[in-house]
Order: sequence, then structure tokens, then C-alpha cells
Amino acid sequence: MEYDYLTTIGQDSHRFLEEEFDASSNSIMLGGYPVPFNRQFQANSDGDVILHAITNAISGYTGVNILGGAADVICLEKGIKDSKVYLEEALKYLDKASIIHVSLTIECLRPKLKDHIPSIKKSVADLLGLSEKQIGITATTGEGLTGFGKGEGIQVFALLSFKVPV
Repeated sequence: MEYDYLTTIGQDSHRFLEEEFDASSNSIMLGGYPVPFNRQFQANSDGDVILHAITNAISGYTGVNILGGAADVICLEKGIKDSKVYLEEALKYLDKASIIHVSLTIECLRPKLKDHIPSIKKSVADLLGLSEKQIGITATTGEGLTGFGKGEGIQVFALLSFKVPV
């Protein structure tokens, strides 16, 4: 069987709310994994920037905009804030295509992600039905040149590769 191989990019970012919490009892969702942190995202949903960037990259392949479309109905009308549900909705439109690799670049000053990357990678792999070897994650502060690198929020770029039967 012949295949086409396609690549898409997705991006998402969220600012942190000003209010601080106790990091021992508070977390933010990143890739479906709770990362302990003393702030929350300013978002209608759980603000999972990794899953939102992946969802946007899937929309780049399918042409079906989930965020700003179906996710608004799921979140705002049905009250479902879990970004895994939006990702599941996006995956419904893949038809015969399959995701074969995910590369994520995360820009933020905080929280420090180094110790959490293996768990985030496992969570993303499990959600997409991939092996952890098919997920790459890098994190940077961007040398503090943007608001994300200055600690005001988090930005994620997701590059997805697809295998599509011809």
C-alpha cells in the first residue's frame, strides 16, 4: 500500500492568572498530566496548552476547527472543561490517517518542566495511542524575550506527522 506523509503545526498559549495558590495542592494540566504549580491558567477550559496545540495541529490536517468550534459547545454549553475531550473530538475526523510522530516545543519560565517531561510524554503517548518514542518534547525559556519566557504564561508549538493511505 502507498502512503502520503503530511506534517502540520499547531500552537496554543495561555496567560497565568495573577492569584497565587499553594503549589502543594494546586496544579496545571500539561498534556493531560497535572504539574504542581502555584498559578492557574486564564482559560475557559482547563487551559491545557499542550493538548490544545495538538488539537490545533490535527485541525490543520482535517480542516475541522475544534477549538473555537466544537470545543466551545463542549466547554461553554455543556460545561466540560477537560481538554482531553476536545482532543478526542479532533481525533474523530482523522478517517484513515494516523499520527506517527509528535514534536512539542514548550516556552515558559515557570513551572520548571524538566522533571515532568517523562510523565507528560507518557500521558500524550497514551492519549494518542502512540509509543513514548513517537513523542518528542523540548522546553525553553526563550532567553526571556517574550512574556512566556518572563513567566507570564506558557506557549506550545506542536508539529504532527501523519501517515495517510493513498
